[in-house]
Order: sequence, then C-alpha cells, then structure tokens
Amino acid sequence: MDATNTGRTRRSRAAATIAGLLTLSVPAFSTWGATTASAATCTGTVDASTVTLPLVGAAMGAPVLWAQGFKGQGIDVAVIDTGVNAVPGLASTGKVVDAVDLSFDAPRTNLRYRDLHGHGTNMAGIIAGDGSGGLATTGVAPGARIINVKVGAADGSVDTSQVIAALDWVAQNKTANGRNIRVVNLAYDTDGAVDYLSDPLTHAVENAWKAGIVVVVSGGNDGKGVQRLGNPALDPYIIAVGGSEWDPTRLSFKAATWSSTGDGIRNPDFVAPGGNVASLQVPGSYLDTTYPDARIIDPVSCLTLFRGSGTSQAAAATSGAVALLLQQRPTLTPDQVKDLLVSTATVRNGSVTQYGAGLLNVAGASAAPARNVTQNFGSSSGKGTLEKTRGTFHLTGATPGDILVGEYHAFLSSFSATKWAGLADRRAAWTGLRFDAAGRMTAGTWMGSTWSGSTWSGSTWSGSTWSGSTWSGVGWR
Repeated sequence: MDATNTGRTRRSRAAATIAGLLTLSVPAFSTWGATTASAATCTGTVDASTVTLPLVGAAMGAPVLWAQGFKGQGIDVAVIDTGVNAVPGLASTGKVVDAVDLSFDAPRTNLRYRDLHGHGTNMAGIIAGDGSGGLATTGVAPGARIINVKVGAADGSVDTSQVIAALDWVAQNKTANGRNIRVVNLAYDTDGAVDYLSDPLTHAVENAWKAGIVVVVSGGNDGKGVQRLGNPALDPYIIAVGGSEWDPTRLSFKAATWSSTGDGIRNPDFVAPGGNVASLQVPGSYLDTTYPDARIIDPVSCLTLFRGSGTSQAAAATSGAVALLLQQRPTLTPDQVKDLLVSTATVRNGSVTQYGAGLLNVAGASAAPARNVTQNFGSSSGKGTLEKTRGTFHLTGATPGDILVGEYHAFLSSFSATKWAGLADRRAAWTGLRFDAAGRMTAGTWMGSTWSGSTWSGSTWSGSTWSGSTWSGVGWR
C-alpha cells in the first residue's frame, strides 16, 4: 500500500476478489431469479401487516390511471442501485434493459449488471413489476421499462462518487439507443452534513433534473431524532419521499416512525407506502441470505417475495406514480410533476416535517390541471468536497486502515469538484462513450478513469449505505 499526503490510503491491486469479501454463496447464473417456493410448500397466509404491491398502487390511486390505459408505457425509469434481475415480475421481454455497470462487480463478466445484493430488484418490482409472476408482482407502473444502472456491488458497496458518475451518465444518455429516461429512482442517502448549495451530489441530481428527468430520492430512515433529511434528499429541487406504513386496525396509512423528519424548512415533499412492502426477491442474494425472515410466500402464486420497510420502498412507489403521470401527459416538466404531486397529496393530521404535503395521491394528480410553474431555489455549484458528502459512510478494504477518504473517487483518481462541476453542467463529464448492439456501454471515461468493463480498480472496497430501513425487523445499513 502507499499513502498519499491527503490522508487517503490506496487499496493494493493484489487484494482479494469480491467473492472473498462475501459470506454468501453466489448461485449459478442459470438459477438467478428462480422461484424458491413450490406448490407443496405454499401454505399459510400473509399476515395483516404485509403491504402487497397491488395495495401499494391502490393506496395511491394508481388503478384509476390503469383503467384509463395509463400503465407507464413508453416511460423509462433509470434505477440507480445494486442491479436488476429479470426475476418473475420483471421477466417480460425487454422489461429490464441493462445500460451501464459502474459497480465493483463489473470486472467479472458473469456478475456484470446482475443484482447479487437484492435491493435494486426489490425496488424495480415496486416501480414497474409487470405481473409476470402473478398479481403479487404487479408494480405501480406495470407498463414502464426499467433501465438498469448498477452502482452497488454484491455486498452493497458503493461510494458517493459512483452515484455521481451514474447520475452524470443518465443525464447524458437519457435518449441514447432508443431510451426515453424520464425518471431516476435513487434509494440512497448519506448523512453528510453539507450545504446543498455547494455539494457535488446535490449538484448531480440537480443536473439530471434540469436535463428534464424527474429525480425521486428516499428521504432517509433516521426517524424523528435527527430532524434532517439525508443527502441528496435535502436538495429542494428534487422529489424527497418520506415513508408511510399500513395500520391494519384503521385500514389506512400513517407516517412511519422510522421515516426521517425535516427541519421545518426542507421536509419530505410527501409520504408514500414504504412499510412492510412485499416485493420481488433475488434467491441467494446478500439480502435473501442475510435476512431469511424477510421472505414470505404469496399464497396465490406460491412465489417467494421479500418484505422490507424504508423510504427506499416509498421512493420506488413514487417513481412508479411519476411514470403513470408522464405517460398521461408526456410534456410535463419535472417542476410540473412535482407541483402536481405535492398540491394533490392527501393532507393528514400530523407534522409537516414528517408528512410533508401528505399522502401521495396520483389519481388526484392525474385529474388536476398542470400549472406553469418553475422552481427558483438557489442552485448548487457542486464545488464542495466529496469527503463532506460521504459523511460517516466510507468504503473500507480488507487491510486495517484501508479507507477511501479525501478528494479521490472510487476508481482511484483524484477528484476536482470545480473541474467536474463545469463538465457536468455541460453534460460532458463522460467522454469516449461506446455501446454494444444492445445499447450497453462498453467503454467511456469519467473524471480521468477509463471504463471498459474490466479496468476499474479498487474492486474490493466494502461498506453499505443504501436507504433500506428494516427487513422484517432486522436493521440494515
């Protein structure tokens, strides 16, 4: 190892492979997405606290749009996450489109694009499950297409710099290769106590927003104690979603105790279903192996699903709702979409710092006239530091003291926020992009590092910052 004068320690290239970091056994490629339940084991019932995907859609009024023929057709949702697998519910031809893999799994071709963690596939099911695994796999926008932008590795490892690179990539490639990316789902946050007016991560989400893409992010899962949304949810331009959970005694949704509250100035824009949501499972994945109690068996299809709670789930539900609105009215700007959803949310008796405008009501939004609105908050310069953005979340290596800190991005090159911000503003942070016949990126350069699917260094960092809250009562993050 060699240390730099910034205090960052660089990972040795002779370090162990990613498989060596994991405690799970990765299933053979041919078995990924296989149903783990059989008719013989399909017994028992799902308890009353479980929120099924059809209930998620119904709670927000999605069936009203479905009946009018709007199911998200023609709308692409970029899921920046741990990958997406074509499991039952996402198995229709062309449903999941692999676009780019910026994760530490990418150098291994058999792992590239695939979700070995389980989080990304679970989110994609909520957004756009197509029912190919039965009714319980029907998401909010079953006709939308998922664009798989992988940044998280098998154990959840991801650095803020990878998320920024992914946002840059989406903003530059929203219509490339026949895509129509109108929504980004980002169920990720850090606890970095930053000023959004200078933060690189908030600058990246703003750039995507200003490129005409609705950016939906999770508000965070710190409950009432912190009174501050996570980053980048604290940026006022984008849509920050809080979580609500089903109250079976009252047959209604209420704000979840684990959902982060705002500070009275920047609050969640609204809340959406996020508690005990049963969505798609990746058998043998990190989550599936680590939290077996989160597995439930749908008594109708006998499909094994995975149940979790968090603002991740709430953000995914919102992304599906946005896809429905954009199919209904394709000319809506991101500002208009946000205005429609905020202004028509169902007001609840509770604190605005926790509920925001209320419960998401996409049926109400679909019936409301679109106003000519433009947000005029101060814009982020993006010239802050990566280190402040990370907060307490740092990637670590196998060697003690091997930590990614300072102004270096995850691919082991120095990072100049000022230089990057200028390029990102022009949507030119990525250069030399090449794609294969399926539209997947095969080469490109971002901030001094060239990607060819096998050349990312630092491929064994570990550490997880995804915005999951609990998986059947087991803390995660």
